[in-house]
Amino acid sequence: MVIIAVTALVLGVFTGTFWQNGFTALLTASSDYILYLLMFLVGISIGLHRGVLKSLRQYHVRILVIPAGIIAGSLLGGALTGLLTGTPLRQSTAIASGLGWYSLTGITITNLMGAHLGSIAFLSNLMREIFSFFSIPWISRHLGYFSCIAPAGATSEDTTLPMMIRYTDEETVVISVLNGVICSAAVPVLIALCSHISL
Repeated sequence: MVIIAVTALVLGVFTGTFWQNGFTALLTASSDYILYLLMFLVGISIGLHRGVLKSLRQYHVRILVIPAGIIAGSLLGGALTGLLTGTPLRQSTAIASGLGWYSLTGITITNLMGAHLGSIAFLSNLMREIFSFFSIPWISRHLGYFSCIAPAGATSEDTTLPMMIRYTDEETVVISVLNGVICSAAVPVLIALCSHISL
């Protein structure tokens, strides 16, 4: 998945640089519709998790603690990084709002704030996913199973789920899926809210 994403990015940069024609212009003009299609496909993915509602009833409000902590930690990390790099708060927190969902974050921030920040958002959230793959085995051994969900963020229901299955237990996997669904649903809202911060 990571190799495919990086390859697609490199091919996109190459195409935009050396092969500008009607096809690339059509894709650029249709970016909003591509985003809507992506959101529709994510909705299908969430709907396919038939055990989500049952698990929500089982865990009640407790299930919100982990995604709330992940969202708060991500936004705080984005704000601190913005202070260190001199990036405006609205930009740094919007980028951090991706919670590891690099495809949606890159497109959305490109539409809201331009291609430069969209590229940064794509790469930073892709790096979060890559970091998750390498850190989950260590975290599961030294910090506990539930802690493995934090670096995965919104990807804990799909791309990093195989790592959860391999290195954690059944209960953590269920909560991982629920966390991914909640974080994925929150990403567009968080990006929109952060992009309107006046600081």
